[in-house]
Amino acid sequence: MSSNESMVDIKRLGAHVGESVTVRGWVEATRGHGKVAFIVLRDGTGTLQGVVVKSVVNESEWELYGSLSQECVVALTGEVKEDARAPGGYELGISSIELISPSDEYPIQPKEHGVDFLLDNRHLWLRSSMQRAGLKVRSEISQAVHDYFYKNDFVRIDTPILTGAIGEHAGSLFETDYFGENAYLAQTGQLYVEAACPAFQKVYCFGPTFRAEKSKTRRHLTEFWMIEPEVAFNDSDDNMRLQEDFISYLVERALENCSEELKVLERDTSKLEHIKPSFPRVSYTEAVEILKAKGSDIEWGADLGAGDEATIMEDYDLPVFVYNYPKSAKAFYMKENPDDPRTVLCDDLLAPEGYGEIIGGSQREDDLDRLTARIHEEGLPEEAYKWYLDLRRFGSFPHSGFGLGLERTVGWITGRHHIREMIPFPRLTNRLYP
Repeated sequence: MSSNESMVDIKRLGAHVGESVTVRGWVEATRGHGKVAFIVLRDGTGTLQGVVVKSVVNESEWELYGSLSQECVVALTGEVKEDARAPGGYELGISSIELISPSDEYPIQPKEHGVDFLLDNRHLWLRSSMQRAGLKVRSEISQAVHDYFYKNDFVRIDTPILTGAIGEHAGSLFETDYFGENAYLAQTGQLYVEAACPAFQKVYCFGPTFRAEKSKTRRHLTEFWMIEPEVAFNDSDDNMRLQEDFISYLVERALENCSEELKVLERDTSKLEHIKPSFPRVSYTEAVEILKAKGSDIEWGADLGAGDEATIMEDYDLPVFVYNYPKSAKAFYMKENPDDPRTVLCDDLLAPEGYGEIIGGSQREDDLDRLTARIHEEGLPEEAYKWYLDLRRFGSFPHSGFGLGLERTVGWITGRHHIREMIPFPRLTNRLYP
């Protein structure tokens, strides 16, 4: 590369029209038409079409073009030209090609591959346009999470991954030996962010959580990422208002900053543009009545399954809160509903278009005696929750929070139904590789 040329990222080519620059990246495809050939190059910031004219490059570089294989790494030097037909609106008139690294025959070809093959080659599948687009949206949503809470004066609390206290159901635990004690991979960080509430009032955690559920649906992973805010003095209504504001912000950020990725994913963004507060609210009891009116044989007291959620959402194009579920269907830490002790003050937020639950939230039980009784009812060891009960012994207070599953939310925003594509390396009941 001469001193008159500069190394440029593809996304910044627009600032260098008419200049000679060098771009490095991975070859996605080549094609030739007689004495004119094309190289499609990806550098991680964008995709570029380079034009090779035999009369412009020397003979060895023309031969080098002919030997380029998919995913080999090259440096292309040439003049940047505007071209509305080219990816990104710019083209590179190539004057020089340098091979940085060759590539063996690439296993993922532009043809149909089975899901197991693609997941076995997930480390390579990440490079494809659809996967890149989905993970770029995930990255934007993750950044938006931190931005939202920072702007709203929340303090981030990093909670432990190894814990002695379960947060959800005992049947979905990954258990391990911890120097002679039983320890579990965290199902939630909630109990620990509750402990931070008296210190900071508004807190959240964002990290991996683990559920040993033997579910093989498109909506389940054994390892997924969850966002869990907790707010002192918020009741259940405040909690739902926070959720709808938060979700609306995440959708707005994706529409604002990921329009190109949503195009690649063929997402109908008109279904997202109206996602703004307030969201409809349906009580659990009303939900059961709706389901029965539509032919379901569900009985009051049963939890809602994915099919029930889809039936409820048939009449809505906004997310919907289903609130105040039966106590028997929910976790021990949820506050008893004073107006109906059979139920607890909680909510599930259901996304439209068949995506189902993306948030579960509740007001927490702040009464020491009731919380202790619930721990006993669930058959949990009180000793393991001594520290959690201390939160009610030393200055108890009303508080609420929720957990948002990142992969399900990104799946809904991108219009992708299999959340295994919404995480770089999915962990499923039958998959620990790669």
